[in-house]
Amino acid sequence: MKIIQNAESLQVPFMRFLFQDRRTAFLWLLVRLYVGYEWLIAGWEKVHSPLWSGSGAGGAVKGFVMGALQKTSGAHPDVQSWYAWFLQHAVLPHALLFSHLVAYGELLVGIGLIVGLFTGVAAFFGAFMNVNYLLAGTVSLNPQLLILQIFLLWAWRVAGWFGLDGVVLGRFFKHNSGATLFH
Repeated sequence: MKIIQNAESLQVPFMRFLFQDRRTAFLWLLVRLYVGYEWLIAGWEKVHSPLWSGSGAGGAVKGFVMGALQKTSGAHPDVQSWYAWFLQHAVLPHALLFSHLVAYGELLVGIGLIVGLFTGVAAFFGAFMNVNYLLAGTVSLNPQLLILQIFLLWAWRVAGWFGLDGVVLGRFFKHNSGATLFH
């Protein structure tokens, strides 16, 4: 028991420093910019694609869902049956709605992370989309972005320090050092 208590006492200050100390804000700025850029580019392409938000909106979502549904068979399917049911009965009938939600959601997450406004909220919705892409059997950058966004969620108090969160939230909350951006 004594060993565990000593290990915890070593980890807590490091975790507190990494996720709550504004001296790490520059690190989180770099992470935020990278993740935000990835979302911004993905969203920008979708918003300007007719299959996502133009005359053929919903077509890309239908193709994505049909591809995911093909990954539901075998001893170890990439897509679990409960998620396949959700895709088939909730997403597919409303492909137009989900097409716009994905395209504009990716764009807004990217903008939010890049400018550092509501960083925790943007990271949450980015992580939510990544989880759904992973559940649909798509790997790509999703695991990497998901992990980085979880870290951004843990560091939300300082992740937006160099951004609009530092201005907006700095007016309402004092950061862990007791100083705000304006004092």
